[in-house]
Amino acid sequence: MQKDISKHMTNKVCVLGAGSTKYGKLNESIIEISLNASKDAIESAGITPKDIQAGYISNVFGVADKQVHMAPVIMSNLGIPHVPGLTIESACGSGSVMLREAYANIAAGFYDCVLALGVEKITHTGTTQSTTLFSYCSDFFYEGGNGASFPGLFASIARVYMTTHKANEEDLAYVAVKNHENGILNPKAHVRKKITVDDVMKSPVVASPLKLYDCCPFSDGASAVILCNEEFAKKSGKPYVEVIGSGRGASPAAVQAREDITTIPSTISAAKQAYKMAGITPKDIDFAEVHDCFTIAEIIDIEDLGFFPKGTAAHAVTEGATKINGEIPINPSGGLKSKGHPIGATGVGQVVEVFEQFTGKAGERTVKNAETALTHNFGATGASAAVHIFRKVQ
Repeated sequence: MQKDISKHMTNKVCVLGAGSTKYGKLNESIIEISLNASKDAIESAGITPKDIQAGYISNVFGVADKQVHMAPVIMSNLGIPHVPGLTIESACGSGSVMLREAYANIAAGFYDCVLALGVEKITHTGTTQSTTLFSYCSDFFYEGGNGASFPGLFASIARVYMTTHKANEEDLAYVAVKNHENGILNPKAHVRKKITVDDVMKSPVVASPLKLYDCCPFSDGASAVILCNEEFAKKSGKPYVEVIGSGRGASPAAVQAREDITTIPSTISAAKQAYKMAGITPKDIDFAEVHDCFTIAEIIDIEDLGFFPKGTAAHAVTEGATKINGEIPINPSGGLKSKGHPIGATGVGQVVEVFEQFTGKAGERTVKNAETALTHNFGATGASAAVHIFRKVQ
């Protein structure tokens, strides 16, 4: 039973600045890309590193770049070695889970201003090693260790969904096509390439029914935001975005332990908490950044988040409901599918997109008249998840 913590949160939490590297195959070290994103966020907020009272870092595979005790190294390189830092891991959901911790510490009054940074560097290890590392994020005894890869697990989910709800592989393909359309408009996206439904259908099978273009890429990248309380934000004189809802949820770690594999309990739980805290419903959300590691994941996400009734999202996507000018724009950034998936950075990158949308920096992918947005990011097959809701400050 989740406790309602909203009445205990004394400070409003705001996003004052945001920065991000390009996502893709990067040559710089993990610390260098961390510093690049951090500096961009600090400059965006109009502050200096000395204004930062704590650092929260999300990362999963620092060991691949020979750096695991990452937070103190980043704080030292920012010139604030005596400011405490904390590194947080929650598989692919690390960024949003870390953001929740940073949010809670501002809301509780421990800090006025913190750095929340997500970073990952994995492409240099090669496909075999990176795939092996990713498998460690599963319930390895039951899944990864027995050959149940993430493409295989999500393929099983897709097969059950399609059978139960009379969807097909072309419905999934429309998710990829839409996200690539958005990603083309994002200069920092990993895969900026227009694709068609036919391209998706003809791409190599990874784990039937999922094909290459149903899967997000492995990416390097870093994204950072500056979180602060409302008083600090107002004093800055800079544009900011208010965080009005936050929720965390959990699911059985292994897919086989779930009653229904076409829904993710952690998403439902986290979303309910966030909506309740924000005092709104799914109908009040103007756009959302959701966890589309595979095309089927986006379809399940937008049902679990309450945007579409169960079993209808696949058909809604084919009808254009989730396009930038649609009923509920989903992943205007391009999502994990096109923007990329540096797993420690992904959840933070979603917040960077919200900040850019609400501060006039999203360019051609701007969602018109948007005032309320949601971010959703989960780990592994949804064993952990966090949902945050943001409001544009006029």
